[in-house]
Amino acid sequence: MLRKQYLVIYAAIFLFVLKAGAQQPALFKRPDAPLQERVNDLLHTLTLPEKISMLGYNTPAIDRLQIPAYNWWNEALHGIARGGEATVYPQAIGLSATFNAPLAKEVANTIATEARAKYNLAVQEHRHVQYMGLNFWTPNINIFRDPRWGRGQETYGEDPYLTATMAGAFVQGLQGDIPGQLKTAACAKHFAVHSGPEADRHSFNAIIDEKDLRETYLYAFKKLVDGKVESIMCAYNRVNSQPCCTGNTLLQDILRHEWKFGGQVVTDCWALDDIWLRHKAIPTREEVAAAAIKAGVNLDCANILQDDVMKAIQKGWLTNADVDSALAASLRTRMKLGLFDAAPSALYGQFGADSVNNSWHAQLARQAARESMVLLKNDGVLPLKADKYASMLVAGSNSASLEALMGNYHGVSGNMVTFAAGLAKAAGPGMAMQYDQGCDFTDTLHFGGIWASQNCDVTVAVIGLTPLLEGEEGDAFLSASGGDKSTLSLPRSQVLFMKKLREAHKKPIIAVITAGSAVDVSAIAPYADAVILAWYPGEQGGNALADIIFGKYSPAGRLPVTFYQSLQDLPDYKDYSMKNRTYRYFKGKTEYPFGYGLSYTTFDYAWQQAPAKEYSSKDVIRISVAVRNTGTCAGDEVVQAYISYPDVERMPVKELKAFKRVMVKQGGQEVVQLEIPVTELQKWDLQKHAWKLYKGMYKVNIGKSADNFVLSENIKIK
Repeated sequence: MLRKQYLVIYAAIFLFVLKAGAQQPALFKRPDAPLQERVNDLLHTLTLPEKISMLGYNTPAIDRLQIPAYNWWNEALHGIARGGEATVYPQAIGLSATFNAPLAKEVANTIATEARAKYNLAVQEHRHVQYMGLNFWTPNINIFRDPRWGRGQETYGEDPYLTATMAGAFVQGLQGDIPGQLKTAACAKHFAVHSGPEADRHSFNAIIDEKDLRETYLYAFKKLVDGKVESIMCAYNRVNSQPCCTGNTLLQDILRHEWKFGGQVVTDCWALDDIWLRHKAIPTREEVAAAAIKAGVNLDCANILQDDVMKAIQKGWLTNADVDSALAASLRTRMKLGLFDAAPSALYGQFGADSVNNSWHAQLARQAARESMVLLKNDGVLPLKADKYASMLVAGSNSASLEALMGNYHGVSGNMVTFAAGLAKAAGPGMAMQYDQGCDFTDTLHFGGIWASQNCDVTVAVIGLTPLLEGEEGDAFLSASGGDKSTLSLPRSQVLFMKKLREAHKKPIIAVITAGSAVDVSAIAPYADAVILAWYPGEQGGNALADIIFGKYSPAGRLPVTFYQSLQDLPDYKDYSMKNRTYRYFKGKTEYPFGYGLSYTTFDYAWQQAPAKEYSSKDVIRISVAVRNTGTCAGDEVVQAYISYPDVERMPVKELKAFKRVMVKQGGQEVVQLEIPVTELQKWDLQKHAWKLYKGMYKVNIGKSADNFVLSENIKIK
C-alpha cells in the first residue's frame, strides 16, 4: 500500500515537472533573459546547415524550433515602401530641406508604428514576406557630392553635419528609445564612398585619400554608429581597390576595431556577386563567401553565403566558429525586435489597421511637405490673396502627376493629393479653376493651356523632374545615363512651355519645380513671378503647396545642396576628391547657395550671447541668437551657424556646425541657443593618420545661408 502511494506521488511530481518544462519556453525565446545568453542558447541549438540558411536575406523557417521565416529586405526611405498601404512622406532630400531634426524623428516614429501594425496584420495571416518586416535598409547617408547622381534624392544632401543630424534623428525615430529593444531596426547605407556614377556602381573603384574619406564620406556613418544604429550596409563599389563588402580597411580596421561597431553588417543586394563577376577582385564564389565572413559581413542580400559557406568550410577557409560569429549579430537584432519572443510584444502588439495611413499621419505628412518646400523667387505675387483672383489655371507636366509626388522607394497611399487637386480644394468652389497638362517631357512643338492662361487671373505651372528621369539604375528608365542626369537643365519642352506662357500675357505666373536634385532654374526664372521648389513632397504635396501659395503657411525650407550655374564648374563626375565640390570647397559663383530659402516675412538677428574669445579642445562653443520677426506674418526661420577655419591647406571654405528651425510670431522674438563642441573642428592629419585640432583664429558665422552671414565673431583655438 505504501509502495503504491509513493508511486502515485512520484508520478504526480514527474507530471508536474514535465508540465512546468512544457510551459517554460526555450531560453532564446525569453525576453527577460540576458540578450547574449539567448543568442548563445540559439547558436547551441541550431545545426550548422540551419545557421548557414540564416545568413541570407530570405531566411527560411526552422520548423522544429517554431522559428518562422523572415525576409530582411524591407524599405522605408520616406515611408514603408513596396509593402502596400502606407503613408508617403516627402523624399529624404525634401525632409532634409526642413532643417528640422525633431520633425524627422517624429516622421520616422510614425513609419515605425505603421511597420509594427503591418507586421502584426501580416503575421496574423501567416505571411512572412518581403517588404513586411521590422528591419529597414534606410537611411541613405551617402554624401550628395555631385548633382548628376540620380540617387541623390534618397540622401540628406551634400553636407556631412546636416546629413548626420537629420539621419541620426530619423534613426532614433525608427528604433525607439527603449534600451535593449527596437521598435524597428535601421540600417545606414551605403558604406562607403558611394555616390555615382549609377551606371558603373557594380564595378566602380572610388579613389580617395584619407582626409576626404574621414572628413566627408565617413563623418555621418561615425555619428550614426555612435548613435547606436543597428545595421550598416556595405556598398557595391570598391574604395581604393578594396571591395566594400570584403575590404578590411572599412569593415574591420575602421568599423569594427576603431569605431567598436557591434551591430549587423549586410551587403547591398548581390554585391558579393559583383566582387567575383565584375570587380574580379576574388576569383570564386566560395572564396568571396569566406572573405566576406572574415571581413565581418553578417547577412547577404543574395544567396552566396547560403550557397557557398559550407563549401568554404569544407576547404578549410572558414570554421564553424566563424559562422557562429557571423550569425550572432542578426540573431541579436531579431531578438531586440521581439521576433523570437514566446508571446507577442506587449509594447507594439496592439498596433493594427487604424495605425496605418491614418489622419494624424496624413497631417504630419502635410506638415513635413510644407516645411520642405523652398521659395526660390518671389516678386511680390505670393502669397495669393484668394479674394483678388477670380480664376486660376493649373498646368504643367507634373501638375497632376503621382510620380512627381512620390520619389523613389515609395509606398502606396489612398491619400495622394496632386498639386492640381490640392490647389482646387484650397481655391474652393467660388474660384474658376482650370487644369491643362500643357506640356510633357519631350514634345517641343505642341503645348496646351496657353489660351486658358491668357484668360485666367493667375497661372500655376508645375514642371520639373520625376523619379523616372533621375533615380536608381533600372528604375529611372527615362534616364539616358543609367539613372543619373547628364545636365542640370530642365526638359526643353518645359522651358519652351514657360516661355509661351510668358509671351501670352503679363499676369502672374507661379512656377513650381519638382526634383530631387539641383536643376538650372535660370532657364525658367525670367518667365515666372515666383518659383517654388517642391522636391518630391509625398502624398500631401498638393495640400502643402496650396498652404504656401494661399498664405496659410510661410515657406521656410532651405536648400540642402548647392545649385550650381553649370556642370562646367565642377570636377569630373568620377573624381571623388572634394576639391571644388559642395559649398564647403566650391569657390565659384552659385545660382542658389546651400542653406538658401526665402520667406513671406523678414527677420533680424542679434547676439544674445556671443561666443567667447578663446577655447580649448575640451570646451563647447555656446551661443545665443535673438531672432526678431520684423515682417507682416508669422513664420519659421532656420538659424545656421558656420565655422570659417584658419588658413591651413585643404581646410573647408566654411562648414555648417549647428542649426535650428524656430517659429517666430509677427513682431515677436525667439532666442535660439546653439552649441558646437570644439572637437567638431578637428581635421584629419594625413601625416599622423589621426584627428588634429589646429590652433589659430577661427570665425563663428550666423547666417541665413552659406553665402549670407549676418553675425560673425572671431575666436581663438589654443
